[in-house]
Amino acid sequence: MPSPTRIIIEHQCPQCGAPATLEETDRLFTCTFCRVKSFLTHKGFFRYLIPHGPKSEEENLYLPYWRLKGILFWSMHSGIKHKIVDVSRQAVASSYFPVSLGLRSQTLKLRFVPPQAKGRFLKIAMTADRMKDLVESSLLTGFSDAVFEQTLIGETPSIIYSPFYIRSRVLHDAILNRPVSDELPEEAKIGSGTDPNPDVEIRFIPALCPRCGWDLEGERDSLALHCRNCRVLYQAGDGSFKPIRVTHLPADDQSSLFLPFYQFEADISGITLRSFADLVTTANLPKVIRKGWEDLPFSFWSPAFKIRPESFLRFARTLTLSQPQAELVNGVPNGRLHPVTLSVSEASEGMKINLASFIKPPSMLSRLKEITIRPRKAMLVYIPFFENGTDLSHPHFQLRINKHLLRYAKSL
Repeated sequence: MPSPTRIIIEHQCPQCGAPATLEETDRLFTCTFCRVKSFLTHKGFFRYLIPHGPKSEEENLYLPYWRLKGILFWSMHSGIKHKIVDVSRQAVASSYFPVSLGLRSQTLKLRFVPPQAKGRFLKIAMTADRMKDLVESSLLTGFSDAVFEQTLIGETPSIIYSPFYIRSRVLHDAILNRPVSDELPEEAKIGSGTDPNPDVEIRFIPALCPRCGWDLEGERDSLALHCRNCRVLYQAGDGSFKPIRVTHLPADDQSSLFLPFYQFEADISGITLRSFADLVTTANLPKVIRKGWEDLPFSFWSPAFKIRPESFLRFARTLTLSQPQAELVNGVPNGRLHPVTLSVSEASEGMKINLASFIKPPSMLSRLKEITIRPRKAMLVYIPFFENGTDLSHPHFQLRINKHLLRYAKSL
């Protein structure tokens, strides 16, 4: 499996202005100078630019590139396949510019596009959804076996502006100061459609509990922050922190590490899957349906943290087939918490590929396109895992993961 790539962003502390270096997945920022904690929020998708050396006399021309990162799953007769995706492509089609960024975004430090940035920024002509469709179709062509369902999970779309300039009717790369095209024809209209506001609103919220004022805790890539004083979990929205409903399974061992999962209630059409009894039938589980199982509502489960593709699907499938029946305890558990690093919207995209992993008989796979799944309600559930050397395990669900893989997955 290819190693995940890391993007490094240069920025400044919003409190004291000191220089700061962020990774692409960072949300909780602690300044090394003033020690103030801030949480990074934004509207839409992040927009970066690649800084370059001494400016030429010519005006800079910035071409937008989509960068898409995530995990692609697809279902075939031979099983569920997966691939880590990390690609870039022009966000405005032009035969004069390079078609992608190559390794540039991974080897050079980026910056957020500043307000009133100088230069001409070409308008984005392709939507993120269109980019996603193109990536999926390009990666899923040429198979002899039919693809019944595909989904891109945990995708992180962003725009990266790469600098160019035109000198003597030749397009130059502003970073390398080298030509990237032959002499442009007279009819070439480069830069005719520009964006006067290429930046996106970025806000840093003080990481303080809105109830008691204590510091909120979390990892750098946490999407939810914890107040240990109030025992409340918060997520950022509309410039402020809002509490999240949290439940957990109790732990017998106080040294357990609690991993976060989403429990989804969904509206499902095209197949009968409303109860635990329906699940036994749909998955052909080796169980005799008991009285009352028709009254136990069915729900999908998914990790709420980034993890390697095969582990993501295994955790989601196992918990969905298990349908944990133990009584959930309201509130944040009193123990160590693994950070929430996968949003509820990203996790919900995996429900159909989860269904594809256990639906029976195999002939039902061809009907996946006719089945629709719409999430109706989601709840964050912490499940305790017990440490055994380098492994974390939950014996009842027969789930196990290496602790090093959790750290590896932070860059996925």
